[in-house]
Amino acid sequence: MSVTRHLSRLSLLLAPAAFVATPAFAADGGKGPSEFVFVAQLALLILVGRLLGEVMIRLKQPGVMGQLIAGLILGPSLLGALLPEWHHAIFPAAKEQKAMLDAVAQFGVLMLLLLTGMETDLRLVRRTGGASAIASLAGIIIPFACGVALGEALPDSMLPDPGKRLITSLFLGTALSIASVKIVATVIREMNFLRRTVGQIILASAIIDDTIGWMITAVIFSLALQGHIDVLSVSQSVLGTLAFMGLSLTIGRRVVFIIIRWVNDVFASDFAVITAILLIMCAMALITDLIGVHTVLGAFVAGILIGESPILTRHIDEQLRGLVIAFFMPVFFGTAGLSADLTILKDFNFLLLTIGLIIIASVGKFGGAFAGGKLAGLTLRESLALGAGMNARGSTEVIVATIGLSMGALSQNLFTMIVTMAVITTMAMPPTLRWALSRLPMRKEEKQRLEREEMEAKGFVPKLERLLLAVDEGENAKFATRIAGLIAGANTMPTTVMHIKEDKNATNAAAKERAERASKTVREFAEHVERVQNPEERTDIKIDVTTIVEKAAKPQVVAAEAEKGYSLMIVGMTKTVARRNEFHDDITKLAAGFDGPLAIVDARDKLLEHPFTSALKMLVPINGTEYSRRAAEIAIAIARASHAHLTALYVAPGGKKRSRRYEEAILKDITKLAETYDTEMQTAVRADVAAEEAILKELSRKQYNLVVIGAGRRPGDRLFFGDTAAALLEKSKRSLLFIASEQAR
Repeated sequence: MSVTRHLSRLSLLLAPAAFVATPAFAADGGKGPSEFVFVAQLALLILVGRLLGEVMIRLKQPGVMGQLIAGLILGPSLLGALLPEWHHAIFPAAKEQKAMLDAVAQFGVLMLLLLTGMETDLRLVRRTGGASAIASLAGIIIPFACGVALGEALPDSMLPDPGKRLITSLFLGTALSIASVKIVATVIREMNFLRRTVGQIILASAIIDDTIGWMITAVIFSLALQGHIDVLSVSQSVLGTLAFMGLSLTIGRRVVFIIIRWVNDVFASDFAVITAILLIMCAMALITDLIGVHTVLGAFVAGILIGESPILTRHIDEQLRGLVIAFFMPVFFGTAGLSADLTILKDFNFLLLTIGLIIIASVGKFGGAFAGGKLAGLTLRESLALGAGMNARGSTEVIVATIGLSMGALSQNLFTMIVTMAVITTMAMPPTLRWALSRLPMRKEEKQRLEREEMEAKGFVPKLERLLLAVDEGENAKFATRIAGLIAGANTMPTTVMHIKEDKNATNAAAKERAERASKTVREFAEHVERVQNPEERTDIKIDVTTIVEKAAKPQVVAAEAEKGYSLMIVGMTKTVARRNEFHDDITKLAAGFDGPLAIVDARDKLLEHPFTSALKMLVPINGTEYSRRAAEIAIAIARASHAHLTALYVAPGGKKRSRRYEEAILKDITKLAETYDTEMQTAVRADVAAEEAILKELSRKQYNLVVIGAGRRPGDRLFFGDTAAALLEKSKRSLLFIASEQAR
């Protein structure tokens, strides 16, 4: 559908509404701020922003541009020029009325920066190494210098205060130099380049751009508030900003995680975590304001810290994102569009200046990013793609320009020129980046990496977010803490140790001490795994392990704790087996309170005698079911973390013989899964006998000491994983680790 048809439909929808509403606006005028006018303004900005955003998306353009254009249409650029009475009735010039809409828009800026921060992946920046940093710095310095030079060359009539020309020049340089992470990420994701090497470098460069840009904006804002620029004022602003960033990314990271975890675990009311997130954002915004820099830096850094919290579930993230995208974004960008007046472009001089601004911004940013790419060792085509990708300003530039306008650093005409440049460069970026990316060949090693990551994304282990470990003080519990630490370290998962008092006469202090020892073991194993698997990541990562003590194994206790959100419960109790081939009542009670996936640990032989130090030699039976694949993933994660020997044994599902081709396909799939995690794995086949017999025979043939077996929970009063599991419980002399499915509902 063409743009003309979309816009014509939009005008037909809005015209009757505006015709009916205009008398109401007029009748309500002259009485101070009007709630009717305020609500109507919000409704129009949300409606028109949504409709034009939809048009932009269908045209493969960023939806945020539709929201900005909605403000241009409803503002003096179009509605004010064609129907000034309607415009003044809907958007009156009274300061009190404007203040109501501006308040929502200003809070919307903080919400948008919070969301931007949450989407900022600092790990991606670290993974791309110096390439993204060099590309970003070159892409900032050159257009920033061009913007400052342009500001110094502007006539006095274009400046809000000729005496503060340098402040205006600095704002202009900042607006020209920052790329929009959101726009860049949208196009790269759409082109399926998010995991490509060049795509990661482009996105990481945009992240660095954004981070440096908000720091520069905060410093310039501080200088503008002081009204002059000297060594002392610059030093105060820069040092204050650096101190805030340093404390936030060290102590602040830990504090934010503790707050979110505490609220998630303690509060029973709905959306408590979202409330905590908003309060964290407000607190950090107020801190930046107190140290004399703009609140946007506080909101942005708060978003970074919140986005890194392991407790932040996808569900909570989507709820917050929905609020920002559906309400605050159309209001803020619509308000920014209302503040611009494109009718000034009728003046030939202003038109030439705007064209010159667009050329300087585009050439400066493209040239800087391209040069940075070449310096970083990228190929010609990769550098072209980098230059094209970094040449989108979009939301970021509009926010910077809005701050400059609100504090008097930019004139109304300069603001309009910057908004025009933002719209044009942003709309030009997607097709140019698509063209550049489509010409990039894929290297062989890159193709192999992408295949591995695609398989990993579909797995069970990567989706684990939080562990619950239920143990007592026995030797089996010690081995369970080792297993929990190895699994937790794979994804840096926060873990809760639920210590069940085995000795009823033990004091609470003694039980607490034993629980702390278990927590320490989990933490040490997990942090060792994290350091070994991610040597390029920061070395100060601490796995969060908390401890609770319970008097008995009760399903109600587990169910209450499970409400806090756990992906997997690991159980390691002294009494695992009862009546030869059944789980003990304590295991059944603990499992009954947890609906999610289970891992039941039953240490035997050498692993019971030396639970922490015995080298692991694992066997994982597979048969093509989802249960066995989950067990294989866990076994591979443990093998990778501990450099253990691992063998995958194909057994016939249900004792039914399958074709040789089927057996080979199953083994090939699991072997490829092991390669995904860079783990060596041997294979074996015993499909001529029942599964339990095949496993026992393989155990007798080689010196395995741990069997990792997948199983499905069967309905009933007792915990039962099927005949194969029961047979292993009764007959196996080797340690067992059962990976069980969610509880059937």
